[in-house]
Amino acid sequence: MEDLFSAAEQPFKPLAERMRPTSMDDFLGQKHLVGPGKLLRRAIEADRMTSAIFYGPPGCGKTTLAAVIAATTRSAFAQLNAVTSGVADLRAVLKEAEDRRKLYGQVTYLLLDECHRWNKAQSDCVLPAIEKGLVRFIGSTTENPSVAMTPAIVSRCRVFRFLPLTQADVEDGMRRALADPVNGFGDRPVEIDPEAARHIAGVANGDVRSALNALELAVLTTAPDAQGVIRVTLEVAEESIQRPVLRCDESAFYDMLSAFCKSLRGSDSDAALAWYARLVYAGVDPRLIVRRIIAHASEDVGLANPAAMLQAAAAAQALEFVGMPEAKLPIAQAIIAVCESPKSNSVVAAIGAAMADAEKGGFGAVPLHLRDTNYPTHEQAAPGAQKEYVYPHDYPGHWIPQAYMPPEVEGCRYYVPSDQGAEAKFIEQHKRRGKWKE
Repeated sequence: MEDLFSAAEQPFKPLAERMRPTSMDDFLGQKHLVGPGKLLRRAIEADRMTSAIFYGPPGCGKTTLAAVIAATTRSAFAQLNAVTSGVADLRAVLKEAEDRRKLYGQVTYLLLDECHRWNKAQSDCVLPAIEKGLVRFIGSTTENPSVAMTPAIVSRCRVFRFLPLTQADVEDGMRRALADPVNGFGDRPVEIDPEAARHIAGVANGDVRSALNALELAVLTTAPDAQGVIRVTLEVAEESIQRPVLRCDESAFYDMLSAFCKSLRGSDSDAALAWYARLVYAGVDPRLIVRRIIAHASEDVGLANPAAMLQAAAAAQALEFVGMPEAKLPIAQAIIAVCESPKSNSVVAAIGAAMADAEKGGFGAVPLHLRDTNYPTHEQAAPGAQKEYVYPHDYPGHWIPQAYMPPEVEGCRYYVPSDQGAEAKFIEQHKRRGKWKE
């Protein structure tokens, strides 16, 4: 409940904070979670929420939904921030929750913002309270909880994945702010051009907080025209929000890198370039990207187009020699080369099978005719007991049938050429040498 002082502070809060919804009817987006009949909405309306983690990008409604729960629940509500709150703060909240339950039989919701920032000691402190039902824990995080949080906490919570708001959702939030006479600008003559609203919502990229901050800056810094109207034009909107800041936490980095790698494998140059551009724009070290290009030049192209590896290695060399931003061109060239090349995974399959056999152990001695003969103690076979090594270049085609495989895996076949690109000609060669099996 707000007191006199908190009410006096309301006009000084940012627009995004003032416009934070307090009921399910005002909540923006996340229909897959809080749409009519959905589990989370039913739990909130019935005041039967269990411990949960709200996971999603900034500005998509995680903390807002927690505020809605606080406004609608009959339970007590406590809020901490993992960045500024320590174990002592947590213990004080838990003590109050225990007293409240004993005296009034009332459950306490504990909202923890930025919950991925909690260390193990803090996490261990709240675990017993969650298990006993002393508090209903709600963690809010932009990081993947499976990666950034202790497994003990995650296993005791239901994880709800929040999605970025759509552009329509963000525009709806801006319209509400312009129409609200108490918390927004409904008491002022403000008009926003449709293209300006679309630009702010588009650049905000699903972050309604960013859009409302830009709208507030535009309104407060624009002088009224001759009719006394504050008109937000496209030019004003562009100045207010500028360019978007691409979010790239640890989870988003791995997701984008995975999308980039799968685009390389899927032969989609446009998609691979799009993910490459986003990774670079987000500040990812381009050497990480080039390493993946080199790996996929073997893993997904291989001998179907050996030149792809040359392109990848050349891009790595160019990056070290000229640096960014000039190296973005040879890197893009290598990306396109890998994408447009015929694909074959015969190399990765071959080395995978060979490594699997090697891991089984049980190695015998190297056959005598394959051993090194350049040192004095070289063991020689008795005459006639073992054929001598045959020098292939002394024979037509520079090849002669000869046993090279370790005896333990004799007859195994690791490399099976595909029928793609330059590799297809190896099939005929294997057939001539009696190595091809249909």
